Amino acid sequence: MFLSSLCVNAQVEDDSLESPPDTVKMGTYIISIHDINFQEKEYVLRFWLWALYDNVSFDLAKQLDIPNAKSIDEQEVVAVDVVNRKTWQLMKMRTTMKQNWKVGNYPFDKQHLVVHMENTIFDKNRLVFIPDDLGSAYDRELTLDGWHITNFEVGVKDKEYTTVFGDPSTNALHSEYSSFDISMDIERDGWGLFWKLFSGMYIAFLIAMVSFGLQVEELEPRFGLPVGGLFAAVGNKYIIDSLLPESNTFTLVDSLHSITFFSIFIILFLSAITLYIYHQDKISLSKKINRISATAVFILYIIINTFIITSALS
Repeated sequence: MFLSSLCVNAQVEDDSLESPPDTVKMGTYIISIHDINFQEKEYVLRFWLWALYDNVSFDLAKQLDIPNAKSIDEQEVVAVDVVNRKTWQLMKMRTTMKQNWKVGNYPFDKQHLVVHMENTIFDKNRLVFIPDDLGSAYDRELTLDGWHITNFEVGVKDKEYTTVFGDPSTNALHSEYSSFDISMDIERDGWGLFWKLFSGMYIAFLIAMVSFGLQVEELEPRFGLPVGGLFAAVGNKYIIDSLLPESNTFTLVDSLHSITFFSIFIILFLSAITLYIYHQDKISLSKKINRISATAVFILYIIINTFIITSALS
């Protein structure tokens, strides 16, 4: 990745390394965030990037690396000027960024987006970034469908590598480079998407609940409706899962569907019990159990769903 020490240290004396590193003041202006893709774990970012520096050996366009980008799709140097003996360079960029989406509370998820930028030539002993906090911002007219930005900031930190990339001039086992970071928090406006995704699941549950309204002895519809509702709920889950990346955690989607599957199973189980009691010539008791079961299952389903969704929102 880096030519750092191999190219630079051969040109300097050992005592020069003790001098303060050059500084590069970096800033950014976000133009747009779009093409958010959960399956491919990526999004597209368009932004302005600028640097103000003294070191004539530094070139923002040629020496910039974004380690967590899938690709730099466009990189255009718009302006280069010298102001008060400092070089000012302005670029316009379009990148496809890698992102490990957090889907535990989908569709009420909150995501943290970070863009790491590093210099490919000079390590932190030769060059460090400082953020242009006042100049950096995002377009206030930026429209991110279904999302809104809750936080934006720029900062710097040191990125450590457990290698010196084969530099023969040092025996060190690691190297560090200054990193300029763009950080954003985005939060989804999830209620509209929630009802689109889960309406099929809730209708499937209500179809299963209809069986409680039938006569206890009506065998086929009493068992056929819950089974049909179960298949509909399973199909709904497959559709939602196709929109999301694989996850080892138990998500909101998993929780709500699991409760629905279990509730439909309970409906089938209670239908079997009431039918058994009915055939024991305890008709009034079977009907009473049927009414109580319908009320209990419906209320518990609402309470558990409310608790799970409230927890995801908090």
